[in-house]
Amino acid sequence: MSQAIPTGGTVTETREEQQIKPGDNERYAHYVRKNKLTESNVTGKAVIALCGKVWIPVRNPEAFPVCPQCKEIYSQMQGGGSGKE
Repeated sequence: MSQAIPTGGTVTETREEQQIKPGDNERYAHYVRKNKLTESNVTGKAVIALCGKVWIPVRNPEAFPVCPQCKEIYSQMQGGGSGKE
């Protein structure tokens, strides 16, 4: 949440950074269809990642590494796979 704090004749903006909690180092950012993510943000419904994980997104995905399974599946979908089967 941004909050303006007056200091003299200027305004300084501060924002709360997402705090990483214990166990978060085992979490990943997952790939989800954009329309499903938007729907989840509006309705609060769970989403399904490419890797099959089902959850309700509430954290900033930029704070976590990308799920290796989602990344591999996505690269294959884009035709950028390594050629391995």
